[in-house]
Amino acid sequence: MGCLAMRSLSRLPFALLLGLSLVGFTAHAAKARAQAVPQEKDAKKKGKLKVAVPADDAVLRIEGKDTKASGKERTFDVPALDPAKKYEYKLTVEWRPNNYTILTRNKTVVFAGGEEVTADLTIEDPADKAVIRYVPTPDDITAKMIELAKITPNDIVFEPGCGDSRIVIAAVKAGAKKGVGIDLEAERITESKANIKAAKLDDKIEARLGDALDIKDFDQATVVFLYMGNEFNLLIRPTLWKQLKVGTRIVSHRFVMGDWKPDATKAIKGEDGEEYEIHLWTITDEVKKKAEKK
Repeated sequence: MGCLAMRSLSRLPFALLLGLSLVGFTAHAAKARAQAVPQEKDAKKKGKLKVAVPADDAVLRIEGKDTKASGKERTFDVPALDPAKKYEYKLTVEWRPNNYTILTRNKTVVFAGGEEVTADLTIEDPADKAVIRYVPTPDDITAKMIELAKITPNDIVFEPGCGDSRIVIAAVKAGAKKGVGIDLEAERITESKANIKAAKLDDKIEARLGDALDIKDFDQATVVFLYMGNEFNLLIRPTLWKQLKVGTRIVSHRFVMGDWKPDATKAIKGEDGEEYEIHLWTITDEVKKKAEKK
């Protein structure tokens, strides 16, 4: 709260419409933040904040505090503020497009006192974050993914969201010279390391704790395995296009890449009797040129 020196902006709490209580705002606090130059009481003006969110039940936070409103369009009263000054709110929306994905999007709005400001949080942002519920790929489907990737002794395999690292382990057992698994959950990494040790592949596989959307060394990969979700695939696609070398193969269990059509799709009946699909893409010069235009 208070003034942000770099941008000379004030962060102030907000009042919700429809009789909802003020969040952390008091007359005393407002007075304490006033500038040294006296202001007439009636010079301050009330404003409104209108926010569009991706889903009716999305959780919207303003300055880190949950709001109680629902629906895709939400309106909030903004306290009376000085029109001569700039203020900002940090907005965060969190929603579930399905039962295994949580997406988070942030936006900062800047406004003068008394303004009606609109924030559209339905627009996709490359900085969006995703948390995916872990569901393991059956071993027989893993074997088909390895087969589709055509693993060679020169391959370096990456798997964002590696879970227990079964796919990376299978790839290295199939002949890849190195594997890297990345997962956001410490429990999964602990499990991965135990599985890697049991497979006696400690010297060839790295299990890395981290955000799969923040991988900085994708350029080392020659094969990438995915089983994360359509939303996640679209978030990571720009990174794959920019960082991966021409010729790198991407194999995804079930999920696709939006309008980037796979080079091959295979339908498989699993040993459990269920139907599965796996997809293959290859990074080409055309893909790299497309990435440069983004």
